[in-house]
Amino acid sequence: MTLSYTAAGSGEAPPLDGTVRRGGAGTRRRPPLGWLTARRDDGPAWERPALVGLLVAAAVAYLVGLSASGWANSFYSAAVQAGSVSWKAFLFGSSDAGSSITVDKPPASLWVMALSVRVFGLSSWAILVPQALMGVATVGVLYAAVRRHASAGAALLSGAVLLLTPVAALMFRFNNPDALLVLLMTLAAYTVLRAVEGGRTRWLLAAGVLVGLGFLTKQLQVFLVLPALSLTYLLFSPRRVGARVLQLLGAGLAVVVSAGWWVALVELWPASSRPYIGGSTDNSFLGLTFGYNGLGRLTGDETGSVGGGGAGGGGNWGETGLGRLFSGEFGGQIAWLVPAALVMAVVALVLLRRRPRLDGQRAQVVLWLTWLLVTGLVFSFMSGIIHAYYSVALAPAVAALVGVTASLLWSHRSSALALGTLAVATAGTAVWSFVLLSRSSDFLPWLSWVVLVAGVLAAVGLVALSLRPSMAKAVAAVALVASLAGPLAYTAQTVSTGHTGSIVSAGPTVAGSMGGFGGGGMRGGGFPGAQQGTQQGTQQGTQAGGTADGTAAQGFRMQGGGGGTGGLLNGSTPSAELVALLEQDASSYTWVAATVGANNAAGYQLATQESVMPIGGFNGTDASPTLEQFQTWVAEGEVHYFIPGRTGGEGEGTAAQITAWVESTFTAQTVGSTTVYDLTTGS
Repeated sequence: MTLSYTAAGSGEAPPLDGTVRRGGAGTRRRPPLGWLTARRDDGPAWERPALVGLLVAAAVAYLVGLSASGWANSFYSAAVQAGSVSWKAFLFGSSDAGSSITVDKPPASLWVMALSVRVFGLSSWAILVPQALMGVATVGVLYAAVRRHASAGAALLSGAVLLLTPVAALMFRFNNPDALLVLLMTLAAYTVLRAVEGGRTRWLLAAGVLVGLGFLTKQLQVFLVLPALSLTYLLFSPRRVGARVLQLLGAGLAVVVSAGWWVALVELWPASSRPYIGGSTDNSFLGLTFGYNGLGRLTGDETGSVGGGGAGGGGNWGETGLGRLFSGEFGGQIAWLVPAALVMAVVALVLLRRRPRLDGQRAQVVLWLTWLLVTGLVFSFMSGIIHAYYSVALAPAVAALVGVTASLLWSHRSSALALGTLAVATAGTAVWSFVLLSRSSDFLPWLSWVVLVAGVLAAVGLVALSLRPSMAKAVAAVALVASLAGPLAYTAQTVSTGHTGSIVSAGPTVAGSMGGFGGGGMRGGGFPGAQQGTQQGTQQGTQAGGTADGTAAQGFRMQGGGGGTGGLLNGSTPSAELVALLEQDASSYTWVAATVGANNAAGYQLATQESVMPIGGFNGTDASPTLEQFQTWVAEGEVHYFIPGRTGGEGEGTAAQITAWVESTFTAQTVGSTTVYDLTTGS
């Protein structure tokens, strides 16, 4: 006998009393494992075309016009270039092909992009296309995860909400590690839902492997989804409690193995023959994991961080607290539907309270809600470095919650509680969208009023559905349009605008942001001197041939290097004369040049496609190389030129020592408007 799970197939939710339909006629009690053994039907005829349309829309949104972002984050693009020509740099995630220092993250995301560059050659397209395809894949995986225990409409709505999330559009068109991180976390959620269905260990082990790969992408951030994954399996697996615990321990071992092999390799490799671990204070990846990229992010005590945090108060990274994700910097990135998702999730759990323990829909709500709450609370209260684009880690959870709970409530709209919740969520989303849109007063000023009016009318229509059921489809359409119009507009603006630099934001410039770069350059207030940096960086960047959008970061430019020198947050723009000089006899040297800061080095490296040493790592404060090591390399003829510059660590550390030694030992020359020192000729 085949049981048809109508919630997954026809778009109707099964009765709340725990019955299932059999053969379209009559009902009977579901067997103990009915939710797991029931085979869903093929779904409505429109589902497959709608899914294809959703994925095509995602491909268009994420792929079209990628070249507008140029090298995007040149810090990572330079590492991709290095990994495309050196397998050693590929393995360690080095900033330069000479492997003097790594980036301050593990290399998994770099591996994907470097392989693309090895196949297609170095270009912005080859670097960014893998990221865009990860975005399309994430939309598809989220659809598949939600579809396991919900209707076609719920799954498609979840995918659409993810597609229309502004920060997702930003990160899936950018080369930060977050694109791969979000894909891996979503895949892990899918595999846990598969494990829940039958209690199968292999699906749980797969989730562990995916989390381990997530660790090799962005270290401890991936662990924010572990409470959601573990709790869901513990509560809803059909296995006995003891077996569930053992399975989760096995999944934990899978995490350790899938991530630990690389960590062990780096830690056991002789430090003298591998690159320095960028961002660390002790040349240790474990030190980086639990320091700068770990507890330091929570406490604000990141040694060598850009601008610093400020334990307990957020420091230069904004005030901590529950309002952070709804603030001027974060709100337009992710928060459009967060209030509605939370309200609908609570009511959905109330409606599902009488379902059997193994109920798949309740498992979904618990998984996505726990993901949203844990990650959101950590982001809200962490005192260390945080950027608005980190909120992309919330996007799958918000999208799935909206799809699952809205569909569930709609299917039970005969209930006053369900219908009333939908009305409140619609009206609340319209008001909240009005607030968010009003923060960008110059961006489509008419849209905020259209959304507000449409949302209020839709909410009234929902309340009136008990009197006029025939209006259901029209009211639902208006409610969807009112709820999604705001994020759609922000996403469209994000997709149509290039983004470059180390700190980027989706959507138009908004009032009250704490710092970062969006489509219109820097948003003031994040770093000391940020607003002044906007004007200077825009003017200087335009003179160097860049755009106001990308080179606003050069407000943090280094002094002393002269024209074309980059800054702390963006790559340098070398002149044609300087590029030609660096390319002369390049094959005779391990590094055609050395300069302070990885972003400075990145611009020269990407322009020449030759190895450039980033002294001091990302912001010039890492202890790499030491003065003695640098002097040895110079004596051995490994480094051709030195291009001076200084960052936030000016006057301190090895970068300052090396600069002082070079300036006192070698003769300066000017190429274009840039000062350089030929290290093969003493003064």
